[in-house]
Amino acid sequence: MAIVHIGIGSNIGDRQENCREAIRQLGLQGVKVIKESSMIETEPWGVADQPRFINMAVEAETALMPSQLFIILKNIEKDMGRTAAVRWGPRVIDLDILFYDDMVLDSPELKIPHPYLQERPFVLIPLAEIAPEKVHPVLKKTMRELGSGPADDPCR
Repeated sequence: MAIVHIGIGSNIGDRQENCREAIRQLGLQGVKVIKESSMIETEPWGVADQPRFINMAVEAETALMPSQLFIILKNIEKDMGRTAAVRWGPRVIDLDILFYDDMVLDSPELKIPHPYLQERPFVLIPLAEIAPEKVHPVLKKTMRELGSGPADDPCR
């Protein structure tokens, strides 16, 4: 079984319930969530003119290969009502593979670790909560080290 870390976010509808439903759907698809971070409310990233997000991260076990997991995450997003829209724009649910064990993968459709995670406090703060000693396989820093941004960070 692989240990995976998945980022979860929502800024449309009942944001907290959307995140909880995504976790339920993961369980139905062979992704056993073993740790959940707190939900945090954050400013949007990439496109500023949109509602605030609820973000969190989970640690899970799965026998799925990365490409299979990616397809399942995209299907959950679609089933929950996410539609193709503006990149980094509003969404009912957003599910991202942050880590898959210590794998480094760079394909046209999937990059692991997630290429922007070290730039996003809304990812690092939840990750540091559930996996503070997880080492980024490329940057060679723990989530605690990467997530210890300035105290006045708007995502804290």
